[in-house]
Amino acid sequence: MNFIKGLLRPSQVASAHCDGPCGVYDPASARIAAEAVLSMAKKLVALEGNDLATENTRSRYIAIKEEQAQVAKTELLILWTDYFKPPHLEANPEIHNIFWNAAKLCSQNKVEVSVDAAQALVDTCEQVHNIFWASKSRDDVSFYTAG
Repeated sequence: MNFIKGLLRPSQVASAHCDGPCGVYDPASARIAAEAVLSMAKKLVALEGNDLATENTRSRYIAIKEEQAQVAKTELLILWTDYFKPPHLEANPEIHNIFWNAAKLCSQNKVEVSVDAAQALVDTCEQVHNIFWASKSRDDVSFYTAG
């Protein structure tokens, strides 16, 4: 019985500065999802016709747009709540506003088709990218987009 209690109770206390191990956080996944949202918004705006094939394509584009907007939101919220800590906020007092606006843009892109809103989401992901890599003292990581 004491053996089992010993297994269930750690003998040492461990701590970490992040919820995940170092190196697991990266804003790239949010950027990729935001780019997919932008791509789908552009395709939806350009889509013409109302036959069954076009409606099928439209519904697929919408599904991808909404799914990727949610992926971007999840990835951004993980960075906001798990990676960024008080020292980052001190260095970048605008962090909370940037992430709050990013989350709102993700929601906006889920419920409407707007190339401008989708581009704003990509632009906000670039802000997050720049703050993230600056927090690691890395200014050599470029923000690449597919477009």
